[in-house]
Amino acid sequence: MLTAPPGFAQAGTLSLLYRGTLASCNYACGYCPFAKKRDSRAALARDAREVARLANWVAAQKRDISVLFTPWGEALVRRHYRTAMQALAALPHVRQVALQTNLSGPLGWLDGMPGREKIGLWCTYHPGQTTLARFLERCARLDAMGVRYSVGVVAMREHLDAIRALRAALPVHVYLWLNAYDRRGPGYYSEADLAELDAIDPWFAHNRRPSPSRGKPCLAGELALSVDGDGELARCHFVPQRLGNLYADDLADVLQERSCPRFKCDCYIGYAQRKDLPFQAEFGEGVLARIVDAGRRRSD
Repeated sequence: MLTAPPGFAQAGTLSLLYRGTLASCNYACGYCPFAKKRDSRAALARDAREVARLANWVAAQKRDISVLFTPWGEALVRRHYRTAMQALAALPHVRQVALQTNLSGPLGWLDGMPGREKIGLWCTYHPGQTTLARFLERCARLDAMGVRYSVGVVAMREHLDAIRALRAALPVHVYLWLNAYDRRGPGYYSEADLAELDAIDPWFAHNRRPSPSRGKPCLAGELALSVDGDGELARCHFVPQRLGNLYADDLADVLQERSCPRFKCDCYIGYAQRKDLPFQAEFGEGVLARIVDAGRRRSD
């Protein structure tokens, strides 16, 4: 039988990784793999209905649930995502409400919000799209409000100075994660680059050299599901096989132990669910937002 790793912090909690219609972003990063477009009013209205439907479904459940919003575009500039996160965080059976963001949207809605200890923001700094000073000011606001977050950067070589400055300026307790540049080729990083980046993010080596996944035990499909705007379910974003529909099917018929069918999984959203890797134990309650608990931080 496939078993969760020792220290798994959310045993029995269902994690929903949600990605709906939203495709627009206020940034234009050249390295972004997502094809951005401008959402019409109709598309935004549809997205708002989808997000509200998800929040209403979660509210009606009795089991522990965590939600990670992983939009194609930037969600926090849209009021309906902020409203949904507030509603979800107020529910007693919701363990965490996480969202990937460039941190450019409003933050005032978090100040004094009931349940804000459940909020987890996965914040990406994009050099060239905002200034370091502006980004750090927004991080400081999160700290002042008691909102937990992680910060990360796509580790392009031209961003190395920005990465150094970011690590030096962020509070020690904030985990700075690094994503390997997807278009890299052999030799893209020098040995000196790797030594420095590995010292900043002890998990960077796994991100750039993911271990083989095929046949490995994974919580995806068992305690984690990918959900789209229509409620269609897959085990994760990277295995598109349909498992059912969140709003039409009994999850008891959907959730089961599954091993990974992919040769490799090189995205944290996916490999954080692997049972044979340490991320569930290492990140604990912050696993969806890539937040390392201070008491669990690696010493290396």
